[in-house]
Amino acid sequence: METRVAVMGIIISCMDSVEKLNSLLHEYSSYIIGRMGIPYREKNISVMSVAIDAPQDVIAALSGKIGKLPGITVKTAYSNVISNDEC
Repeated sequence: METRVAVMGIIISCMDSVEKLNSLLHEYSSYIIGRMGIPYREKNISVMSVAIDAPQDVIAALSGKIGKLPGITVKTAYSNVISNDEC
């Protein structure tokens, strides 16, 4: 299966959506390399980055689901690193 490495930049402006966001990230946890969240208290938002290594359609599906959550914006940057994990 061909996978790509990508980084998702997530801005959270509605804290009511955090539980749903964490649930989605847990659902895709087998693909997640790491994540970092930074609260920006002065603006009452949080900034999160998620590094992921997954098939492109899985990355797109997760990004789409996150983008549908109220008060959450996501952008995904794909690297040129592509691997083929065949047994």
